[in-house]
Amino acid sequence: MAVGFETKELAPGAVLVLGGRSEIGLEVVRRIAAGRLVVLAARRADALDGERAVALDAGASDVVCVEFDADDTAAHQELLTDLTAAYGPIAVALVAFGVLGDQQRAERDPAHAVAVVHTDYVAQVSVLTTLATLLRAQHGAADGDPRGHLVVFGSIAGARVRRANYVYGSAKAGLDGFASGLSDALHGSGVHVLLVRPGYVIGRMAAGMEPAPFSSTPAQVADAVVSGLYRGAAKIWVPSILGPVAAVFRLLPQAVWRRMPR
Repeated sequence: MAVGFETKELAPGAVLVLGGRSEIGLEVVRRIAAGRLVVLAARRADALDGERAVALDAGASDVVCVEFDADDTAAHQELLTDLTAAYGPIAVALVAFGVLGDQQRAERDPAHAVAVVHTDYVAQVSVLTTLATLLRAQHGAADGDPRGHLVVFGSIAGARVRRANYVYGSAKAGLDGFASGLSDALHGSGVHVLLVRPGYVIGRMAAGMEPAPFSSTPAQVADAVVSGLYRGAAKIWVPSILGPVAAVFRLLPQAVWRRMPR
């Protein structure tokens, strides 16, 4: 068990990271990989030596790197089915890929807007639907005790979509709704969905941007994720203060809201 989390152990099985270069995903791996097989799935899988080393240093029993293109939704079913057939039950699947996109470009270029929404929503729906079916078959239990976990990364940007990043925010809003419904659909199935709603995360994805209030680091998000996994939480805000902040956001008049900065 990860140090500092006083709850029951996660079930045996592999840790799958879809988006194998994700800083948050790798920080979660550092905390739960000991004694487990870790599967890192990403584009250019042959260039994941550094990420593989992180998992091995965390005590992973082995690390497998596989080619994964999130946008190739037609390939998701075969890839994920083959992975579970080859490496056995998945204990934790982290759906950790995504793009921020360029809001100004997206307002002028519909192809770019669609590309952002495809990666951040459509592709996520595809892998989550596939994984839910696979994990339900692997971990379905009459007592409903969770034996498989799906971790979905939403965002404060989806709580109430802002003019400053409405393309990305709308995708996150859709993903939030989908994950919430999926969680309800899987209740009692032996598969647990954890929806993570972070604020601004200081990392590669937001490089060059001015940190927003209530920022966090990938390590802080990972601590919250692991705590949520062990507690069986359905939804978490990171940091937790964002929950009340989001509630206030929803009450602001539209005339005020449209002037809100990033």
